[in-house]
Amino acid sequence: MKIETPSKVLITGGKEVGGVGSFAEGLAGGFAALGIPVEVIPPSRILSRWRELRDTNVLKILSTTAVFVAPFARRAICMAHGVPRGDYQGWKKLLGIIGSFKLANACAGVQIVSVSHYTATTLRAIFNIRTDEVIHNPVKPLYLEADDEGPTQRAYITYVGRLIAAKNLHRILPAIRDLLDETPGLRACIIGDGEQKALLQRMVSGDARFEFKGNPDDREVRKCLRRTKVFVSGNEVEGFGIAYLEALMQGCIIAMPASGGGLEISLDKVGRSVRLLPLSWKRTELVSTLRQALHEQWTPIPTAPFTVEAVVRRYLEVDSRFSAKGRAPSAFPSRGHAQVDTTTALVHPGKGS
Repeated sequence: MKIETPSKVLITGGKEVGGVGSFAEGLAGGFAALGIPVEVIPPSRILSRWRELRDTNVLKILSTTAVFVAPFARRAICMAHGVPRGDYQGWKKLLGIIGSFKLANACAGVQIVSVSHYTATTLRAIFNIRTDEVIHNPVKPLYLEADDEGPTQRAYITYVGRLIAAKNLHRILPAIRDLLDETPGLRACIIGDGEQKALLQRMVSGDARFEFKGNPDDREVRKCLRRTKVFVSGNEVEGFGIAYLEALMQGCIIAMPASGGGLEISLDKVGRSVRLLPLSWKRTELVSTLRQALHEQWTPIPTAPFTVEAVVRRYLEVDSRFSAKGRAPSAFPSRGHAQVDTTTALVHPGKGS
């Protein structure tokens, strides 16, 4: 039986800079462009939408923190935005997330989408959780617009995202300061908020070269990125890293850990527009990598696979498999060593940029 286009799409997401908030907003824009009504709500409000949760005419796209409602949902896609971390989130929350994914695997009418092959592989290998599809995150149209102002001086090393321990900015900051010391005119821009903000500010207390910007809107973030030479972040198990992609599309050189889903953005750029940070977090090694990035020449990447239109169509393809009585075959095995069918699971680069 052919599945009709949903009468509405309900997405759970946050409002923080980058991450899940950016994903939800970008996806919502894509559905709206196709004329499909869409609403983004906080995960905490999902149970208050019980009627829509049970309505098979409404497609639900549930962020990781809302996956717990999977047993009650009909026609839902549960998002694996990354790998749960016992060291940062705590084991109680980790077990809750894993348990929710396990329930989602067992529920008819519920599918799991991972934002990267790294996330899908880790969930399968460690927790035996099946991913039904991998779809990379979309980039908001604002970050794809041409720079009409022309070339500007790039004098910043920039971080955008939540200021939390898992991002390892506290490990990178001393190396950034060393780089600033040896590079006259270079400054650091830190965009975002979080539990580590006070600590990070104390670490650079009195150093006017470090600018903390808080949570500006996307236009201001884009403006900062277009003045940035090196974009840096340090989550070793980043699910995908939409901030990496947004920065790369603004002409920034990326310095990211040598692990995580961010490597899938553009593997052929590693060693060129992308430099890998050492997982040892040794200060001298970090400085060396940042120094290399500072002198790197940027090259563009294809943007077609990351437009909201392209990504939304992928979600509608996944939704077309919906069955209230059963689940369509997954592209990703849950056991054994079977190979992933990359002809259906991989986002293929488009031509041009």
